[in-house]
Amino acid sequence: MTVYPKDKVYEEVAFIAYHFHWSHDDIMSMEHRERKRWCDEISRINRSLNEDKRENVFDVFK
Repeated sequence: MTVYPKDKVYEEVAFIAYHFHWSHDDIMSMEHRERKRWCDEISRINRSLNEDKRENVFDVFK
């Protein structure tokens, strides 16, 4: 049996809670694989949003 590192669990819980505002109990009730999947999805969403931040040619002030 492999034990998942405690630090990684904290990272996953904090990441999901920060972005989706889900409760600690809800996140901790997930299996590692499901938490990891949500972290991957959040990361994908963030990458997509960051790619969409193209410079607006009408922005005069920086």
